[in-house]
Amino acid sequence: MTMPDTAEAREAREAPEPRPGPTLVELTDVSKEYAGGVTAVRDVSLSIGYGELVAVVGPSGSGKSTMLHLIGTLDRPSSGSVRVEGHDIATLSDRRVSALRAHRIGFVFQQFHLAAGRTALDNVADGLLYTGISRRERDHRAEEALTRVGLADRLDHLPHELSGGQRQRVAIARAVAGDPVLLLADEPTGNLDTASGQGVMALLRELHAAGTTLIVITHDREIAASLPRQVAMRDGEVE
Repeated sequence: MTMPDTAEAREAREAPEPRPGPTLVELTDVSKEYAGGVTAVRDVSLSIGYGELVAVVGPSGSGKSTMLHLIGTLDRPSSGSVRVEGHDIATLSDRRVSALRAHRIGFVFQQFHLAAGRTALDNVADGLLYTGISRRERDHRAEEALTRVGLADRLDHLPHELSGGQRQRVAIARAVAGDPVLLLADEPTGNLDTASGQGVMALLRELHAAGTTLIVITHDREIAASLPRQVAMRDGEVE
């Protein structure tokens, strides 16, 4: 299955070209307000360069997950600007934002979000569905990504046949199968035991060492302290 070859479909699967510059993500005076007058993020300015490994750390309710949604173009700010690879997200159509996200940004979430009735290979391949590539190429990239995270012998396993650490590795493989320039990990060890969590963090460091810019959202200050840059949040603001 591939997307139809219409002008709208092509726009939806072709990411805007990167604009030259050292900064991958730039937030300027960004605020995000929700109904009821709740301000989740307030006047945040932040720059993240290509190749950085950054922890965004703070307690529950500090605004760090909202920051992930804004940086990852899953949400738009109420005020201020968010730029990714030089593009002001506010100036892009929804289709172009979706294409940028599909081609340039990978996501790893605490809850794994794996389809129960699909194999590890299918779960990873399905993450490439909206890139417009063929099923054969999706399967090839999925197998490469699963091999990269140490699961070459688990391609045909269903999620319930995998440990928690292995399920998170499948989720990471799905996130990196499209070779994103930016990987966002939201509490990636939150549902794992200590040993599995350490293994996942070691894998994320390996991906960073191979060239991926990585932002880890965490409440765990020990994890944050182990990363080269920390951005501390409290009450929606960067401390």
